[in-house]
Amino acid sequence: MLEPEWIFIFLLLGSFVGFMAGLLGIGGGGILVPILTTIFLTHGIALDNVVHLALGTSMASMVITTFSSCRSHHAKGGVVWKAVKGMVLGIILGTFLATFLASHLSSLYLGVFFALFMAFVSSQMFLNKKPKPSRELSGNMGLFAAGSSIGAISALVSIGGGSLTVPYLTWQNVEIKKAIGTSAAIGLPISIAGTLGYLINGWSNSVPNEYIFGYVYLPAVVLISITSFITAPYGAQMAHKLPVAILKKIFAVLLVILSVRMLISIL
Repeated sequence: MLEPEWIFIFLLLGSFVGFMAGLLGIGGGGILVPILTTIFLTHGIALDNVVHLALGTSMASMVITTFSSCRSHHAKGGVVWKAVKGMVLGIILGTFLATFLASHLSSLYLGVFFALFMAFVSSQMFLNKKPKPSRELSGNMGLFAAGSSIGAISALVSIGGGSLTVPYLTWQNVEIKKAIGTSAAIGLPISIAGTLGYLINGWSNSVPNEYIFGYVYLPAVVLISITSFITAPYGAQMAHKLPVAILKKIFAVLLVILSVRMLISIL
């Protein structure tokens, strides 16, 4: 996987993921997991480990992406730090503990769960439901519970939380652009906790490869991180200029296509 063509693919993939992370407040797992699964299968990674490796590698790749995206949104005043502080402990616990569950599930079950979840996310993006005007941001207990749930699901499908956090915050009448910025900030602890979890849980089941640590393929992480760090701020800039609602519908279609492609690869 270190041939020049694959290095180029990882760099290109990072560019796209970084831009979308900044634009929509997502971590990029919806894009990375299906594509990485296909790449790893092409290179002979066993089916038993392939989705776990894609999830762990995706999580690790998102650390730099979410940091870059968060920094850009914060600079524009687009992060509701009250929500971040209320959710962060639940996010860390939910994400880390869920990696232990993921390590005991087969690639088939993880792949099916990923595809079904992305179908749900896509439908929510299309429906774009509006909250009641009277609804307000939850208190600390509500934010902690929401953070725990978002973190746990994020670990199982390797998303930065944006697919859940943005709808959750907009449902509580947080303005869409601030919801995207807050989601980007929440994506950082998700990616760090998820990476540690997949490193620990994959260590005893590590695939025989000098570049694989636990469930993380290091070259892909480095290459994706380089270009995603560069492109994430551009996506964040576009989030404050472009019609995000329309872009989310386009992205929803892409998620469905990639998820179906991953299911075909596994089956």
